[in-house]
Amino acid sequence: MDLEQPITVYGAGSWGTTLAIHLARKGLPVLLWGRSEAHREEMSSVRENRKYLPGIPFPGFIHVVPEGKPPAPNGPLAVLAVPSDGVRSFLADVPGRDDATWVITTKGIEVETGHRMSEVVGEVAGIGQEQIVTLAGPSLAQEVAEGKPAAILAASVSEDAAAQVQEVFASDRFRVYRSQDPVGVELATSLKNPMAIAAGVVDGLELGHNARGALLTRGLAEITRLGTALGGQRETFQGLAGVGDLITTCTSALSRNYKLGSMLGQGLSLDEAMSRMTMVAEGVKTTKAAVKLADAVEVEVPILEKVSEILFQGLDPSDALESLMTRPLRAE
Repeated sequence: MDLEQPITVYGAGSWGTTLAIHLARKGLPVLLWGRSEAHREEMSSVRENRKYLPGIPFPGFIHVVPEGKPPAPNGPLAVLAVPSDGVRSFLADVPGRDDATWVITTKGIEVETGHRMSEVVGEVAGIGQEQIVTLAGPSLAQEVAEGKPAAILAASVSEDAAAQVQEVFASDRFRVYRSQDPVGVELATSLKNPMAIAAGVVDGLELGHNARGALLTRGLAEITRLGTALGGQRETFQGLAGVGDLITTCTSALSRNYKLGSMLGQGLSLDEAMSRMTMVAEGVKTTKAAVKLADAVEVEVPILEKVSEILFQGLDPSDALESLMTRPLRAE
């Protein structure tokens, strides 16, 4: 892979910016594009993303793209880091480049279609799944940007494509494993976000460590049950994309979904909680998509259903807990 050409990173939120910084620290040229003109101008001027990663300077290898519309991929890799509900419309604006490999870092499921992000990219960009790699796992943006160690997965139906992305992104502080189960990886890392909202609710209600431990355990069983019904491999849900990402996202105040859930548990409405956040909590829309998918494949998802009722029907979090705790007794 010719890495003399820049890697284009689409999306200047916390994760897109973090990956741009990470790649530039490796000495790789990066083009960073963000949707907001004012944000692009500020990043270009101060050489920092003060909105999402204050205090983390840009290495010299990052060039902020000045244009408003996203440019065509300039090099062999295109990194997708825009919010999931905007992926389809975003890709419609990107000029085509048939030979680029798309690295998907967006986590989520399209509500209207139930499609994973790789399916949306393949459909809109008109490329095969062998040109798509999902990069996912337990990796909070702030910690990676600070140079703290992390381990993630590069998942693709193409072993060669996954290996190339693995080589490009790996460093002595950022370990990358390969997977040939992109379906399971995408589902695992998307479905853990609603569970992180639930974990935040538990902590917002001050229910204690026992309750959170039970939630994570039963939440993992629920994610695995739904994910395998949708085509993922069971082993994937026991690895970095599954239990690893679930633990990280459900236990850290740096997690935007956990933070949202905590505010809900403290009594704020969804609108009030979201108004206090600067970053997108992907778990909100993923919850809606996940419940629809579970209905379609007839999989029982009681935790996801209660999160949905809290988010969209105004169910009191305490009542949701009581409903879960008083379900008919059964074997594990």
